[in-house]
Amino acid sequence: MKLRDQFRFVRQNMKKNRTRVYMTILATAMGCAFLIVLASVGFGLQKSVVKEILEGGIVTQIDVYGKETNDGNGYRQIEDKDIQAFEKLEDVKAVTTRKMLQQEGTFSIGNYQLSTQTVVADFPSEIKAGFELSDGRLAKAKDEVVVGYHFPLNLSVKGETQKEWFDEKGQLKEEFRFNGELIGEKINLTIQKVEDGKPVDKIIPVTVVGISKQPTKEWQEDRSVYISEDILKEIEAFTGTPKGIILESNSEVELAELEADKNTFDDVKIHAKNMEGVQGIADKLNEEKYATYSVLNELKQVNLMFAIAKVGLIFIGTIAILIASIGIYNTMTMAVTERAPDIGIMKAIGATPRTIKRIFLLESSYIGLIGALIGTVVSYGISYAVNLVIPLIIKQAFGEEPPPDLIFSDIPLSLPIICVAICYGVTILSGLRPAQRATKVDVLKAMRREI
Repeated sequence: MKLRDQFRFVRQNMKKNRTRVYMTILATAMGCAFLIVLASVGFGLQKSVVKEILEGGIVTQIDVYGKETNDGNGYRQIEDKDIQAFEKLEDVKAVTTRKMLQQEGTFSIGNYQLSTQTVVADFPSEIKAGFELSDGRLAKAKDEVVVGYHFPLNLSVKGETQKEWFDEKGQLKEEFRFNGELIGEKINLTIQKVEDGKPVDKIIPVTVVGISKQPTKEWQEDRSVYISEDILKEIEAFTGTPKGIILESNSEVELAELEADKNTFDDVKIHAKNMEGVQGIADKLNEEKYATYSVLNELKQVNLMFAIAKVGLIFIGTIAILIASIGIYNTMTMAVTERAPDIGIMKAIGATPRTIKRIFLLESSYIGLIGALIGTVVSYGISYAVNLVIPLIIKQAFGEEPPPDLIFSDIPLSLPIICVAICYGVTILSGLRPAQRATKVDVLKAMRREI
């Protein structure tokens, strides 16, 4: 019996019991659709989280916090010699360094003021790493500064802030903030030191020449003010301490401990040329016993967590296909019983047990594969509907606007392939026992039953 004849025989027999076969296919399709849609939630959320992590270009960034000391009892801060070594590493695009004023600088203009972080940054390196301005230019003179994008938006009326100054989103209302043109304006930086237990102020006038570009993420805020190294030295000369630290008493012991950190950097970031170079740089730094962090490490952990979640969801979805396999087993068992005379005739004309077994396995495979294909098509439709409807439900039920790029369900090509493979395996197992029974049908009994 040729294979083509076997396929034709299977199709004819399926048509004879059309209703039962269709219901079995429907059950299989529902099981496959359930598996794909369930697992697609894991794929969709992973895609959203990974996209969120990768946005802003921070995936090529490595934060360096310090280097382990020779005695292994702690970490020291990063120095100039470390920066020079970093810049020589392969695949390094830029190394940015920042020194932080170790007191909160207060900046004021007219009747407005803001206390915020004051930073000394190396702008040539910052520009190479992607630093951009939304207005103005970079600082050139000693008394010129660049302010963060959110600095003007938080420059508020002097005095203690009140709750009514802010809107429902926590933003300073327009009537309570500075609304003039900040570029080219002089603002006063007020710093402090303590003498004889009393605070002493010093005012340093500076000119705003640039405003940084808005951060890529909505939740990020940049209120920093970027000052020159000369201004930092002026502050250190006034306070008598490295980086303007305020000390209650300028004891020799405290100053000696702090002096070691005078020429160190508080924030060091290495920017790789591409994502592929991050791991090599990180491995090299780890060998040199530097304390580092990169988003790539976080990304690995996130992918591992979602991989475990997706395996779990696929396992749960497989249970639905296993339930559908009961229907396939029942359909094939009934088919063997009803077709006993046909089996007897095939045996009588020379069909081998192997051929008979193959015919029934082909039928169960037909049911499984057709069900899997229908389930896959349906699952794509459900996935599209979920991504369309769920955000509307969240908005209506909770009054919250979900992130515009949030993906609840995503079906990569690998997921239907996995589903079809699982479904095919289950249907073969379901049809195997009935197919074996078909090979054991007695020819004489089958023919007598036909007569």
